[in-house]
Amino acid sequence: MRTLAHLSDLHFGRIDPAVLDPLREAVRSAQPDLITVSGDFTQRAQRKQFAAAREFLDSLEPPKLMVPGNHDVPLWNLARRFITPFNRYREFISPELEPEYVDDEIIVVGVNTARSFAHGEGRINSGQVDRIVTRLAATAPSLVRIVVTHHPFDLPPGVEEHRLLGRAQMAMARLATVNADLFLSGHLHLSHASHSVERYRIDGHSALIVQAGTVSLRGRGEQPSFNVLRIERPQIDLVRYVWDPARRTFTAAPVGGYVHTESGWKNL
Repeated sequence: MRTLAHLSDLHFGRIDPAVLDPLREAVRSAQPDLITVSGDFTQRAQRKQFAAAREFLDSLEPPKLMVPGNHDVPLWNLARRFITPFNRYREFISPELEPEYVDDEIIVVGVNTARSFAHGEGRINSGQVDRIVTRLAATAPSLVRIVVTHHPFDLPPGVEEHRLLGRAQMAMARLATVNADLFLSGHLHLSHASHSVERYRIDGHSALIVQAGTVSLRGRGEQPSFNVLRIERPQIDLVRYVWDPARRTFTAAPVGGYVHTESGWKNL
């Protein structure tokens, strides 16, 4: 079994410092084999915000797989935004914008969906999909195949369609051919779990799509939270850890269990 802690939208610059120690402790207590962070480490891509994010990341011990978000691209400095958009991310967070992790149970592929020309929303292109398809096609069928992006492949009820990852339809159609199992993202600051078949209706394929909320003060009606996934094919169990301001701790709230069948992932 593999345990993943999935955090997103840390937004250093807009995070309550009182949350950080309990967050570290909650992540540690989950004993993850891998920590995934799906973007937006900072609020405005400032050096001091990246430095604070780096200090927090250094306090977490297990391997980490991280991808940038749109807030990690400078907004007002146009030279940095269009010429060197990820320089500070590479300096403080990771030199790799599209990292990979693999062991004998899972493969996790990171994808950079942040774009300099897009104010907020993101996009995946055919070259990025080519890379993922090639990598997953060469992977043992027994491995659970996980894709991490900042921008989401699905939307919670009530969220406008333009918030969906650009070219998601093309990407999902191709990733279905290599049996992608699980998509992790953030961006919307709303926790959500769904099945790809509900939106994409690809015969014989239904991946699990999981979005983490934010751990910052920018929650849209939600308390700060993060996800923990326990993965052992053919089953995934999802637990959400939610900030309890009265107790000043993160409390585990089981979301559900999912099992893999011939047609994809189903609710237990």
